[in-house]
Amino acid sequence: MAGPTTATGASRFLRLSGLGAPILLMVMMAMIVVPMPPFALDMLFTFNISLALVIMLVSVYSLRPLDFALFPTVLLVTTLLRLALNVASTRVVLLEGHTGPDAAGNVIEAFGSFVIGGNYAVGMVVFLILVIINFVVITKGATRISEVSARFTLDAMPGKQMAIDADLNSGIIDQDEARRRREEISQEADFYGSMDGASKFVRGDAVAGILILIINIIGGLAIGMAQHDLSFAQAARNYTLLTIGDGLVAQIPALLLAASAGIIITRVSTSQDMGQQVLKQLFGNPRTLAVTSGILGFIGLIPGMPNFAFLSLAILCGVGAYLIFKKQQTAEEAPEQTGEEAEVAPEARDLSWDDVTPVDAIGLEVGYRLIPMVDKTQGGQLMARIKGVRKKLSQELGFLIPAVHIRDNLELAPNAYRVTLMGVNVGEAEVHPDQDMAINPGQVFGTVEGIATQDPAFGLEAFWIDPGTREQAQTLGYTVVDADTVIATHLSQRIQDHAHELLGHEEVQQMIDLLARNTPKLAESLVPDTVPLGVAVKVLQNLLAEGVSIRDMRTIAETLAEQGTRSQDPDALTAAVRVALGRLIVQQINGMAAELPVITLDPELEQLLHQSMQVSDGAVGVEPGLAERLHQSLLQTARQQEMAGHPSILLVSAGLRTLLARFVRHTVPGMNVLSYSEIPSDKQIKIVATVGQQQNLNMAATAAPTGAYP
Repeated sequence: MAGPTTATGASRFLRLSGLGAPILLMVMMAMIVVPMPPFALDMLFTFNISLALVIMLVSVYSLRPLDFALFPTVLLVTTLLRLALNVASTRVVLLEGHTGPDAAGNVIEAFGSFVIGGNYAVGMVVFLILVIINFVVITKGATRISEVSARFTLDAMPGKQMAIDADLNSGIIDQDEARRRREEISQEADFYGSMDGASKFVRGDAVAGILILIINIIGGLAIGMAQHDLSFAQAARNYTLLTIGDGLVAQIPALLLAASAGIIITRVSTSQDMGQQVLKQLFGNPRTLAVTSGILGFIGLIPGMPNFAFLSLAILCGVGAYLIFKKQQTAEEAPEQTGEEAEVAPEARDLSWDDVTPVDAIGLEVGYRLIPMVDKTQGGQLMARIKGVRKKLSQELGFLIPAVHIRDNLELAPNAYRVTLMGVNVGEAEVHPDQDMAINPGQVFGTVEGIATQDPAFGLEAFWIDPGTREQAQTLGYTVVDADTVIATHLSQRIQDHAHELLGHEEVQQMIDLLARNTPKLAESLVPDTVPLGVAVKVLQNLLAEGVSIRDMRTIAETLAEQGTRSQDPDALTAAVRVALGRLIVQQINGMAAELPVITLDPELEQLLHQSMQVSDGAVGVEPGLAERLHQSLLQTARQQEMAGHPSILLVSAGLRTLLARFVRHTVPGMNVLSYSEIPSDKQIKIVATVGQQQNLNMAATAAPTGAYP
C-alpha cells in the first residue's frame, strides 16, 4: 500500500508545485551532458516511438483541431527529446562503437541489423528515402498549410466576431454562448499561429537528422581507424551500421510526428473522426468502387500483366460496391410507407403548441434595399447601432430591453422599414441609405437642396441630402445624421414610448431576483408576502408609462413593502412610489437646477375638476366641454414654455395628478404632471403660469409673472 500511495503523492506534489516541466527539461539537459548506459537508451528510444504513435492516433481521432490544442507544445517537447536522444546515442556510438554493433543498445542494433539486413549501403538508402519523404513531402506541405491556415484564420477573425455580435443582437444566442464562441475564435487563432511556428521545428529536425548522420559516420571512421586501429572496412561496418540504426530510430518518430502535424492542421471541424470521414466521403458512393473494379478487371485481363493481383482487387472492389449499394437501398426503403400508411401518416400527427410561433417583443422589418444596412458582411452598421440603443435604454429605464429581431419583408417598399412591438406596427418610414438626413431643429439660417421629408422619430421638418453637402447643412444650423442613426433613433423613441408594454411578469421577476442578491430580506418580504407579483408589475408599468425610470428598484421595493399593507390598488401604490422617487423625477425633468418652473391651476378650476370627476366602470374622466377648453389652454401654455426653453411642468394636488397625467399624455406631448408631495424640499418653486377660469367656465390664464395665457 505504501508504494502506490507514495507515487500518487509525488505526482500530486509535482502537479501542484509546478515542477513537472522544469524537471523534464533538466532530464533532457542531463541526457545531453551525462553519459547514458545502453539500457537507458533502449528504454528512452522505445518511449519516444510509443509517444509518437500516441500523438498520431490522438490527431487521427480528434474531431477538430482545437481538441488537440496542446499539439504545438507537445511537438516542441518531443523534438527536444529526440534531439537529446541523438546527442546521447552519438556519444555512446563514438565511444563504444569499436566493440561491435550492440555497443549502443539493442534498439539501435535491431534497426541497424534486422530492419536493413546488416547492409549499411541499404541502410543509407533507406535512411535517405525516409529523410526525403519527411523533409520534402510531409514537412514542406505541413509548413505551407500552417502558414496559409494561420493567415486566413487571422484574416477571418473580424468577420467571425461580427457574426457573433449579429447573432447576439438578433437573439439567436445568449451572452454565455457568445462568450464561448469568442473564446473559441481566440483559441483557434492562437493554435494556428503556434502551428505556423511549430512546423519549423519539424523541418529543422529533418535537417538535423541528415547532419547528425554525416557527422557520426565521418567521426566514427576517424575514431575507429585512428584511435582503435580498426581497418577501414571494419570501422565503416561498425560505425555506419550504428549510425544508420540510430538515424532510423530517430527518423521514424519524426516521420510520425510530421504526419500528425499534417493531419491535425488539415482537419475540418466535424462530429466524426478521420476514420468515419474516410468511410463516408471516400466510399460513400458505390459507383466509384464499381468503376474502379471495371478498370482493374480490364487491366487484369491484358496478357503479361499480373492477372491475379489485378483481378483479385477488381473482385474486392466489385463486392464492396455491391454491399454499399444494398446498404444504401435498405436505408432508403426503411422509412418509406406504402399505400394508406403514406396517406394517413400526415393526418396522424395532430397540432401541438410547437406549431404556435410566439411574436417578437421588438421587431424591425426592412425592405430589400435596406438589407445591406443590417448585413455586417456588406459593411452594415445598423446592428451595432441597435445594440447601442438597447444598452443605453436598458441603463436608463432600469430593465433589460428584449432583443430586436430583424428580418426582410418583401411586402414593404424597397427603402421602407417598419418597427413592431408584440407583432403590432408602431412606426414605419422610408430612408435613403446613400444619403444623409438634415433635420430642422427649429431655427436655421437657410435652406438646403434635397428631398423634403419628416424626421420619423419626432416629426420635424427634414431633407435627404447628398453626404457631400453635410458640412454646408450643419453650417446653416441643420442637424445632419445618416440613415443608420435615423432608424436607430426612431426605434429608440418607439421603445421609450411603449416601454411599459415590454415589461412583463418575467422581467419583473428577474428584477426581484437581482434585488435579492443585494437585499435578500427586502425582496423576500415584498413578493408575494406583501404585494402580489401582478400588482408590482402594474406599478412598474405605470411608472414607465409616465416616463419614470425604474432603475432605483430598492426605493421602489421599500415603498411597496411599506404601503402594500395599507392598499393593493396599483394607482395608489404608484402615487406613493412617485413621492419616494420625487428627487429622481424632478432631476430627470429639470436637471440639477435649484429653481423649478411650474404651471399651476387656478384654485376654482382645481375645485371644479374635483367636482367634475366621474367614475364609471373604473374609468375616470371630466365633462367633454371642460376637457376641450382645458386641453387648448394647456397646449398653448406648453408651447410657450417650449419656446422659452423651459420644461412644461403642471403642478397639481395629489388627487388630480393621475387624472391629469393620463389626460395630457397624448394630448399635450412633453408636459409633465407632478403633485405637490413629489417636489423635493430643497427645490424652489417658481410659478410661471396659472391656468384659470372665467365666466361661463371659459378657460383663460390668470395673470402670472410671464403674462396672460388665453
